[in-house]
This record gives sequence, structure tokens and C-alpha cells, in this order.
Amino acid sequence: MSTIVQSVVQSVVKKAIELAPDAWMPGGKPDPLGRQKHGLVGASVSRIDGPLKVQGDARFAAEFALEGLVFASVRYSTIPKGRIASLDTAHAEAAPGVVLVMTHRNAPRMKPMPLFGSAQKAAGGNDLPILQDDRIHWNGQPVALVLAHTQEEADHAASLIALDYAAEPATTSFEAAKAKCTEPATFMGQPLAVAIGDAEAALAKAAHRVDQVYRTPRHNHNPIEPHAATLLWEGETLRVHDATQAVSHTAWSLAQVFGIEEDKVHVTSPFVGGGFGSKTLWEHQVLGAAAAKLAGRPVRIALSREGVYRVVGGRTLTEQRVAIGTDEDGRFDAIVHTGTIATTAHNGMPEPFILATLNLYGARNFKLGIDAAKLDMIANTFMRAPGEAVGTFALESAVDELAHDLGLDPIELRARNEPERDPVKGTPFSSRNLLEAYRTGAERFGWAHRSPEPGMRREGDWRVGMGCATATYPYHRMPGGAARITIRRDGTALVAIAAHEMGMGTATVQTQICAERLGLPMESVSFAYGDSALPGMVLAGGSQQTASIGASVVAAQRLLVAELLKLAGNDTPLAGLSPDEVGGTNGGLAGIEHPDRFESYASILSRAGRDEISVVGEAPMPLETEHWSMHSYGAVFAEVRVNAVTGELRVSRFLGSYDCGRILNPKTAASQFKGGIIMGLGLALMEETQFDERSGRIMNPSLAEYHVPVHLDVPAIDLIWNDIADPHAPMGARGIGEIGITGVAAAVANAVFNATGKRVRDLPITLDKLM
Repeated sequence: MSTIVQSVVQSVVKKAIELAPDAWMPGGKPDPLGRQKHGLVGASVSRIDGPLKVQGDARFAAEFALEGLVFASVRYSTIPKGRIASLDTAHAEAAPGVVLVMTHRNAPRMKPMPLFGSAQKAAGGNDLPILQDDRIHWNGQPVALVLAHTQEEADHAASLIALDYAAEPATTSFEAAKAKCTEPATFMGQPLAVAIGDAEAALAKAAHRVDQVYRTPRHNHNPIEPHAATLLWEGETLRVHDATQAVSHTAWSLAQVFGIEEDKVHVTSPFVGGGFGSKTLWEHQVLGAAAAKLAGRPVRIALSREGVYRVVGGRTLTEQRVAIGTDEDGRFDAIVHTGTIATTAHNGMPEPFILATLNLYGARNFKLGIDAAKLDMIANTFMRAPGEAVGTFALESAVDELAHDLGLDPIELRARNEPERDPVKGTPFSSRNLLEAYRTGAERFGWAHRSPEPGMRREGDWRVGMGCATATYPYHRMPGGAARITIRRDGTALVAIAAHEMGMGTATVQTQICAERLGLPMESVSFAYGDSALPGMVLAGGSQQTASIGASVVAAQRLLVAELLKLAGNDTPLAGLSPDEVGGTNGGLAGIEHPDRFESYASILSRAGRDEISVVGEAPMPLETEHWSMHSYGAVFAEVRVNAVTGELRVSRFLGSYDCGRILNPKTAASQFKGGIIMGLGLALMEETQFDERSGRIMNPSLAEYHVPVHLDVPAIDLIWNDIADPHAPMGARGIGEIGITGVAAAVANAVFNATGKRVRDLPITLDKLM
């Protein structure tokens, strides 16, 4: 990067640090508690759920022991489209230990799952009937369920069900589906198309251009905990212990399926072993609830790893065209990012790969759009950084190709095209320090030692190369957030919200935040979550939990202070102070500007004759995103080694340099960044769902055949971040759960080109593509 760019970046970052408040308040006002530091927020605190998990005391969805519990096994279809021609369950019903065999002939009448996005609390992965008729819609659809006294008995009995099918013509080939018909794709109800100026005409006139097609395959979900639920009916109330990242949404959606009131469904999810977008509502929870109702017994339904592949959607394939045209100096005049994905008629979830392109680079002309080809296959769903994960592979590979053709350093080319405002919306950035992330990352990684010419560095049989790419993920905050705070006379507090802990440290970080705002030690604060009976409806997705919970806690804490000041009356050192002038400290309230004006919570409650006080605060609507372009950013660097004899590829070093706002807990944040990067390495090097286009069947439904990174595949990962608070985000923090996977595949592919001169545009980068 040039010294002029470095100087500008440093001055901008210095100004941002001086101006940015440390936190956020409803209405965009600076948070008066933002500069009150008690040493909790920003501290590297170990996860409070760690001891429970290490000792085996953390109960997951399939670990609830209930009296009379029976076990479920699912039988899956083996054709992609048609109907069940014959069905014989006699041998299964006669098998040892069997309690119930449920098929479309005896299943309760149920409505389809409300499709995610069709209503505020809709959580369904598709909108198809579940065991309501003999129709088959995809290869792997559940066609029967067996309940037995043990899992082994249930699995054996399910294998005894005799099924014959009347197959119908199905569209299972991507090329055939494209030839048949495509249609413009939408994402969360919005069209995936942007046109500014005439990008094709500008591209044709460009002094320099790159115009290539990049492809990514299907991916399947592999959380360490397969999907599971333990369900029982108590009268008309359905109780569900579920592995879900959306307790409130699951409760509401199940109520719709069974035609009962929402308060008649109680969903708990205290611990989830990973979700990555997959753990919402699928067939298994509905089947388990229906079977529990028929049998009058509690049911445990735990999908096998293969079962997850049959029932739970994944990331769809993409075919992306990226074309960039520049002037003589390498400044972008046109960006074209278009292509096609595969989806189904029963779930409109595309892979919105253009999302990152909407904000990363400035250009006068844009043409962005995605078409969908409909196949008869399992529904797609969200998977970590849906859109950005694979979209950045194509976009950032194209930028690297262009830099090579121009003879420019890839970082320099990015710096020349850094936008001053959001290039599509025109709104100012809330906080954007991407070039600083590149500068510090390049220095730390030793980018200056990279050879600009491919194939020039060799160590024995190994060709060595470096690559970089931009990482990005948008800031989100869900509406409908509410939190309850209870302060007790004994100096303890309970904060409750229907949020989720999927292993990312939510409970720990939120306890830190709540304790700091309340002025209490962490051990005096309990954080309740994962229960649909709690206030709020925060979904663990879109890297938005921290902001959503934080906004709710800020609102509740302000309301609590106001109520405590009323209780305290005029006989308190706090008399005359407004809620904005008071903060929590040392187990009570004190004036922010006058800390000597203090009274403990215990004193206030005692004088009022109260044992506790409880309030529910409602977060405001997330209007900040309408006024600001809000995103997390990163600069990621990879060093690879490619064996000149065998083509073997090893990533030897990786560094992520991030601009994600304020980092609330460096220890849990580092874990999230590294987890995303490792998942990105899988995307780059090995992950691929083997989909048989003759039958529409997934052929590698196990971790033996669907490859994910193991220890030998993961290099030393270095992390740095700038910790610059975003003034328009709660606590100054933006999401970090998904940004880690973005840009990784492009950085690896660009490093492979630098090492070998071979440009791989079709993921994963397997050995055959390097020979």
C-alpha cells in the first residue's frame, strides 16, 4: 500500500477513535454509561458454561430423561418425485419393542410448517405437508416414523417397513432446470437485483477488464450436535426440549402446525451444539410431536448424521459471473455480478451471493442479479454467511485477477476503489476502517515479502504463495427484542430474554454486559435464555444476537433506573437526577458526573419495603440501518504450499485482521473468528455435497465421505482487530459470528495462483485441479 494511502488511513482512523462514543442509545444519542468502565466489558472471560459441559452437567436436547420415554426412527423416501404406491407396516409393528408406526395413513391432521420469512415468527424450513398424503417431493423425504422402547429397536423396525413407489418425472439436473426455466430470485422478500447506470456498456468500453465465471458446490450442515428434540404433551400443552436457534419462532410455528394457541407450546433450548443457520423447524420436530400425541408418551427424536442430510437443508450451488471494468488507473467503472442458483418450489431460499458486492467497492455502474432454477430436491436453508461466504469467493478472486492483469498490488487496487459512501444506497458508513485493517494485517503477515509474479517462490518440492481478500458481513438487529431485568434486595440480578447459546459465548458476554451496566460483579448476575416463555423473540442468526440482546438490555436497564429513582423518592442522595444522569456501580446507583451521590439497590428496596423490582424493556426498531451503511469488515491473508510433484495443497499460515466495532470479550471473539476461518478453509479445500443428478439423492451423507477440516488441515491462525466502537450500534459492537468464513476461500485461491500460476474458479480446490 502506498505511503499516501497509509497516511490517509491513519488520520481517518485517529479521527474515528476520537469521535466514536463507546456505546449506543435508542434514538442515536450517546450512551452515558458508555464511558463508565468497570473492567468487565472488553475482558477475556472464560465461558461460564464451560464447567457444566466439561462435567457433563449441560443437558442437550436428546439428553432429557422423562418417564415413559420412547425413541423415534425415521424412514426416508428413495425417489425424488412421485407417490407411495404400496406400504406395508405389519412386520415393523410386530417387531420387538415397537410402540407405534406412524405413516400418512394414521398421522394426526396437521398444517404445513409456516415457511421462514412468511410471518414474523415463522420458522419452517419448507411449506410441504408432513405425512398428510402419499406424495413424494424430494429424495429423503420422511415417509414413516417408528417409536420403540430403545433406539436400536426403533431403527430395526423402521428398516422392516415395505415401500414401493410410483415415480414421476423429476427435475434433478441443474443444467436441465436452467434450460427449462429460471426466474429472478428474492431473499427475505426482497428482489436480488440492482441496476445502476449501464454496466455492460461501461464494461465494453473499459480500458481494462476481467470477466469470468466462478462456481461453488452444494454444502451440507454438520453441527457437532445432530438435530434432536424431546417432546411430550401435558394435556393440550406441547412441551419441547429442542436443539433450536429460535425458541420463540419454533413455539409459534408448532402452534400453527397443530392448530393451538401459542402459549400452549413451550420450547426450551438451554444448550445447542452448533447451528450455523440449520437449527430452526424441520420435519423431525413436527413428526416427534405428532407421534407423542398419538402414542400418549414422551418422544425423543434424534436424527442420525445421515438423517440430517435427508431432512435438513444446506447451502445451494452457485454459478456466478463477475466482470469488472476499470479506467487506465484501475478505478472501477463497472461491476457486474450475476448468476444462477438452484432452489425448490417448496422453499424460496436462494444463496444471495451478491450481498457483499453491494457495499465493498465504488463504481459508477452496477449490474447485480441472481436467477433461480427450480429442482425437485431437499430445500435450501441458511448456512453461515449465506451469500457472503460464496459471493466473496467470486468477487475477491476477480479483484485479484484484475490486479494481476494491471500489474498492481491487490491491496493497492482495493484502496483505489474504496468508496466514501455506500455505493448502492448512498448512505454514509457508520464506521468503516477496512484499509486500516489491510495495513495492519499486511504488516503483521509480511505481505511485503510476497512475489508479485506467480510461481517464483519455491522451497524444495513446495511452491509457496500468498493471497489476500476482503471479508465482510452486514450488521443486523432484529425487531421485537425485549428483556426482563430483576434486581433483588440481596444484591443479585436476573436478566432474562428468549435468546440462545449455541457455543459462541452468548451467556458469558451478555452476563459481562449486564453486570457492567448494573454495577454488579459477574457472579451476582444470572442470565436466563433459551426458553420461549421468556420475553423477546431474538433469533440466533445473522450475527445479530449481541446487538439485539444489547439493545433490549439497554432499554430495560434505563427503565429499571427510572423505576428505582421513583422508589427512592426524595430521601436519597440521587434525588433530582434523571435516568440519563445515573448509572450502576458498586451494587447500586450513582450519579455519572457526581459518583458521591450513591445509594445501593439493597437500600432503595429496603426503604421501599420491596424484596425485588422487575421491569421489561422493549428495544426500539432497528432504524439505524436506514440512516447508515453498517457492516463488519476484515482483511484476510493466506499462505499456501502446493507440492510440485503431487499437487498436494496445504495452507501453512492464515491471518485475519478485523474491523468489527468494539470487541466485548476477546477470548470468545477469537474463538468465533477462528471457527469461521476454519469453516472457510473447508469451503475452499474440501466441502462438497455429492448430489446424484440421476436420482436427486445426496450420496455422501456422513462425515466419512463429506469432508470437513481436521487438525492436520488447519494452520496456525493469527488474529488482530482494531476495537474501534461503532457509534450507531449497541455497545459499539457489530456481529462477528459469520464474518470469519467470508473472504477465506478467495484468499486461499489467490494464494494458490500466486504459488502456481493456476487460477481455480471452481470450488473446492482439490488435487486434480492443481496437477
